[in-house]
Amino acid sequence: MEAQEIIRCRGHPLVLGTHPTTFEVTCGDHLTRNGNCIIGIGAEKGCAGLSPSFRSVLAHDDAILITRFVCNGIVAEVRSCGSSQFTLNHPEDMVWRKSPFVCGRTIGIRSDRVALTLPRELILALRQGKEMVVILTATRPG
Repeated sequence: MEAQEIIRCRGHPLVLGTHPTTFEVTCGDHLTRNGNCIIGIGAEKGCAGLSPSFRSVLAHDDAILITRFVCNGIVAEVRSCGSSQFTLNHPEDMVWRKSPFVCGRTIGIRSDRVALTLPRELILALRQGKEMVVILTATRPG
């Protein structure tokens, strides 16, 4: 089984990309230095806006989420796990986590990258306010 979502967002001069355990994309337009996990703002949707077919694939313990960020010719990929604990009900935010912690904002757990380990060229482009396409591909066996 496979499902895909494509979400557009943009960077902001205060994108820092320094958080050691998470990263986030949000529908919100405001960003402060405290939001060091936020890499994209003005997203077209948060977790609650994901399609039912995508949500049904991702919300299983054997699901894998591949996230590709495409911005200014730079492509970065992150591998995360899905979970049967996902509610995916936050209207504005999507958060990828290194840990197994789950809340309504969580779209991926046990991620192999966090804000701090994303390519610095990507963070620099986002600091310049560049547009970013987020391609989410959820898969599970059978």
